[in-house]
Amino acid sequence: MQFRNALVAATILALPLAANAQPITGLYVGGAAGVNIMQDENVAVGGGSGSLNSRVGPAVSLSLGYGLGNGLRAEVEGDWRHNNFSGASGAANGGGTEQKYGAMVNVLYDFVGLVPVVQPYVGVGVGYQWVKEDNLHIGAPGFAASAKNDAEGAFAYQAIIGASMPVAGVPGLSLTADYRFMGLTGDRTYEGRVNGKPANFKLDDNYNHAVMFGVRYAFGAAPAPAPVAAPSPAAVPASPVSRSYLVFFDWDKADLTDRARQIVSEAAANSTKVQYTRLEVNGYTDASGTPKYNQGLSVRRAQAVAAELVKDGVPRNAITIQGFGDTHPLVPTGAGVREPQNRRVEIIIK
Repeated sequence: MQFRNALVAATILALPLAANAQPITGLYVGGAAGVNIMQDENVAVGGGSGSLNSRVGPAVSLSLGYGLGNGLRAEVEGDWRHNNFSGASGAANGGGTEQKYGAMVNVLYDFVGLVPVVQPYVGVGVGYQWVKEDNLHIGAPGFAASAKNDAEGAFAYQAIIGASMPVAGVPGLSLTADYRFMGLTGDRTYEGRVNGKPANFKLDDNYNHAVMFGVRYAFGAAPAPAPVAAPSPAAVPASPVSRSYLVFFDWDKADLTDRARQIVSEAAANSTKVQYTRLEVNGYTDASGTPKYNQGLSVRRAQAVAAELVKDGVPRNAITIQGFGDTHPLVPTGAGVREPQNRRVEIIIK
């Protein structure tokens, strides 16, 4: 109960420091530290077998990655974990320490706009880990076994689930918290002695549960656009010689629908009934893509509407085209939100 209350209080205090989450585009770096909980590890030595009881220990990681701007990203991670053994099942005593260190290649996906304030993510990874045993020993009446201090390697895999929280005022900087399950494949054998005679220690079932807290910085992240207030009806020009028409588009499309062609045709026909100097054709998108992609999409939508106006008889030299991307939403939203009313082209007859 106390932990839950503390977590809720920390979240409330962090809200003023949080910014809208943006998909990572380009290079980023990260670092995290926390605790590693290693499950008891099976051991076989001198014709007997049992399990080593482990204690909670520290864990750290550093990562270098690249985001594709659509929520998907890949990274290379270096990690280190340390645990002590506090005894062994079926033995009077047992102890030693185990360190794991290595490199993992992870693929992750960020759920942009799924929940406010934080950005959940999931991922999987594969790699290679070295496992170093120090002062590993097991004792019982008439039985004394110890292993040589050494490191053995094994292939590893992991699953990741976590969330990041962007920091307001520092574009690209986020706080992170995640849980990582890592397992090692196969057995590892270490040289040792039992009652003074050579014998091997055979260990398997190396499963780890890490809870990590850290920071991540994405290079080249642009400041989040300030929310734009919905246009007031009083701000719409009342002049009879200035009229506007809205043409809406499907998500991630620049093709005109049948309804869109009807609106463009109406605008073209009405432009002949007033004395105009030009037709402004302005394209916009919602916030579901990257700023660079949205800018290009808004221009393509404006070009499609301009081409239809020319087809309906409007002189091309009377039309000006502009693309504004996701910077002027008709309905303000957070990053990554698919809002149909923001996927539009506005035709203004002046």
